[in-house]
Formats: sequence, structure tokens, C-alpha cells
Amino acid sequence: MRAAMASRVARGFTLLELMVVTAIVAISVGMATLALRDANASKLEEEGARLAALFEGARARARVEGTEVLWQPDRETGLGFRFTALPPDADIPTRFLDERTRAEIIGAPVLRLGPEPVIGAQRVVLRLEDRQLVLATDGLGPFVVVAPEPEQP
Repeated sequence: MRAAMASRVARGFTLLELMVVTAIVAISVGMATLALRDANASKLEEEGARLAALFEGARARARVEGTEVLWQPDRETGLGFRFTALPPDADIPTRFLDERTRAEIIGAPVLRLGPEPVIGAQRVVLRLEDRQLVLATDGLGPFVVVAPEPEQP
């Protein structure tokens, strides 16, 4: 009789054991999904946040010093960008974090960052291989990441 009871207890898994294994598998899949996130998208988001901060710093400096500060991507090499009218001690970066990053100003040859408090609406498209990100301002607020506009046929 004990042998019959022992064989009944030893068969299969309990519901609790199945739930624990399912939870462990779900957590592992979730962590793997986060770890496999597109590296280009992450780099582009980081570059967008950095460039938006650089724009806002240059805008503030332009207002304080009363000088017109312009920004444009380096068209000769395509590897960086430059701010004009900032003093050499400003120590502002001139290269993108990833050398494959490219920038394009929409609707103008340069971005005007000051000295006026209202600078006009402006947009910059950042591209990294097949990814793109748009930084924009309405002229009053700071530069922020916005959804890209669909391309016209």
C-alpha cells in the first residue's frame, strides 16, 4: 500500500513548480529582449539628447553674450559639426559620438541659436545607418526629439 501511495506522489509536477518555471522563463526572455535592443537606435537617442543639450547651451550663451550663434554640420567631411561665434574657451564638442552619424538641417543652411529669445521654428534630422531622429524647436521652447514627418511621394 505504501508503494502505491509513493508512486502517486512521485508522478508529474505541481502547479506551483510549473508557475515558478514559467515566471523564470518570462523574466529571462524579458531581459534578453532588453539586452538585444537595436544598438543604432540607442546611439541615435543618446546623440539626440546630447545635441539638444548643446543647442540649449549655445542658445543661453548667445543670449548672455549678445552674439549670433549659428550651428551647421560639417559638409566637407560629414564627421562633425561646428558652432560659430562662440569663443575658443567655450570648449564645445565638434564631433558626433558615432562617426557614422549624419545631420541635416531642414529648410535652412544653418541653425540660428540666438541672441534673440525667440529664434523661429527649426528642425534637424540625425541619421545613423537606417535609423533617423528629428530634433525640433518651435522657437520658444527647447530642442526636443519629435516624430519624423512621413516622406512625400
